[in-house]
Amino acid sequence: MSHSSKLVILDRDGVINRDSDAYVKSLDEWVPYPTAIEAIARLSRAGWTVAVATNQSGIARGYYSKSVLESMHQRLRELVRQAGGEIAHIAYCPHGPDDGCDCRKPLPGLLEEIRQALGLETLADSWMVGDSLRDLQAGEPMGCRPVLVRTGKGRRTEAKGEGLSQAMIFDDLAAYVDWLLATEADSAD
Repeated sequence: MSHSSKLVILDRDGVINRDSDAYVKSLDEWVPYPTAIEAIARLSRAGWTVAVATNQSGIARGYYSKSVLESMHQRLRELVRQAGGEIAHIAYCPHGPDDGCDCRKPLPGLLEEIRQALGLETLADSWMVGDSLRDLQAGEPMGCRPVLVRTGKGRRTEAKGEGLSQAMIFDDLAAYVDWLLATEADSAD
């Protein structure tokens, strides 16, 4: 079994923290789901590598700066560390939808960045967890297994029903992690 299959890649807004249709523009507006922080730590403690791939077009739109975004990610790393876990890499796309970049999900550029940063040959059999279809689509060409969570935009995405035939669906990140760790324990028996 290759090392790469012990990787979980998470979208940020709507998966780790509350999403906002008006963008999460400041550290005060960055409100994590406590169960998500704990879930990331549980993954870490169980030997999984956790990375984050997040579109942050609010930077291109001028709503907040890269340094504000870094402060959110610093807080995220601290909270996860306090809970006994670690985030291996955070990849973000600062571009707008018309910038022609190759990193904005549903394109797989952020996942390629994560693959390189972690020194992995492949992301095949890794997990891609998101609340929107484009999160799952970004994982597709990389061979990631798709998971939709119902937090954030997840319920809306589920209701549309498009492109979800391969996806597993969970109420939130904690429920997915419960399932993943239980499944892993079963297969180890």
